[in-house]
Amino acid sequence: MEAYLDNSATTQVFENVTEIMTRVMHVHYGNPSSLHAKGLEAEKYIKTAKGIMAGQLKVREKEIFFTSGGTESNNLAVIGTAMANKRAGNHIITTRIEHPSVLNACKFLEEEGFEVTYLPVDKNGVVLLDKLEEAVTDNTILVSIMYVNNEIGSLQPFSEISEIIRRKNPKTVIHSDAVQAFGKCRIFPQKEGIDLLSASAHKLHGPKGAGMLYVNSRIKIKPLFYGGNQQDGLRSGTENVPGIAGFGEAVKMAYDNLDEKTQRLSQMKRDFISHLEKLEDVTVFSKNEGCFAPHIISAGFAGVKSEVLLHALEEKEIYVSSGSACNSHKKASSATLQAIGVPKDLLDNTLRFSLSYETAEEELDYTIETLTQLLPKLRLYRKR
Repeated sequence: MEAYLDNSATTQVFENVTEIMTRVMHVHYGNPSSLHAKGLEAEKYIKTAKGIMAGQLKVREKEIFFTSGGTESNNLAVIGTAMANKRAGNHIITTRIEHPSVLNACKFLEEEGFEVTYLPVDKNGVVLLDKLEEAVTDNTILVSIMYVNNEIGSLQPFSEISEIIRRKNPKTVIHSDAVQAFGKCRIFPQKEGIDLLSASAHKLHGPKGAGMLYVNSRIKIKPLFYGGNQQDGLRSGTENVPGIAGFGEAVKMAYDNLDEKTQRLSQMKRDFISHLEKLEDVTVFSKNEGCFAPHIISAGFAGVKSEVLLHALEEKEIYVSSGSACNSHKKASSATLQAIGVPKDLLDNTLRFSLSYETAEEELDYTIETLTQLLPKLRLYRKR
């Protein structure tokens, strides 16, 4: 049996998504900037995808821009906003548990003379609101906080976050990396005070190489690429029409019966955590349902290195992660786990299990059975 529990790294593409992408590549393959019929056919797919995403977010279609993925969307949001607003100030706020595409963009901006404040979080990975309030000044031009953390699944209270920021400095731009949330949570940027929002297709059963950035029309933002002025000049370059069409279809399918899907995910997560906690010396870091998304479980396994356990599970065709897939080749301990106060002896002994709407209960049962057999053997081997 195979159990794929690494859906926060990437997901299997829906068959409907594959079909629409194939149709675009083989039939409606024109350049969307061309004025002839083939070009107009291709452009329709882009407009359709914009309509789907704008409809789910309750924003205007002209505020949806397509990119190559979450990393580009985050870079465009963070760097583009900072560069466009540097006359208004040079202070940026983010958290210690952001994705590398935000943290490294902030490090680049620090080299360019910007000041960056990295906010602490509580034991659940939720930003400390009093520290946020203290950090916002008249010089703050951007706050970037992820919607759902990619390692532990913590959810941020965006209505409270934006209220604090608007009260302290109404001109501050608010960005959220929603790569792990879009397609799994109902997000309404205008209601929640979010000006910029990043998403990625391959996290919700769409293709790799397609991303999205919502940009509130009142926001000043500079492009990272310069070229043929596609997408109002904010993201030049011929659009990835097959990827965009597939992205749109994936979003439509993800939000279909979302409440039922979310309830099922939440129940599977509860059951899985219940079984994990019955295993000896296992600590779960993603338990409090009010603070965590329903599809990510982070757990520490005392006495077993995460890399060892990951590969032992892999041999049984169970696929999990030792943390963020975008940072998994680094040997340093997770900054997110450190930020939430995970004990030192568990920092390198933690795995992430991430579910999808396609996950079967049998996969979770098989994983628990396998862990029950593996953990005593691996711990015994370590003692030798």
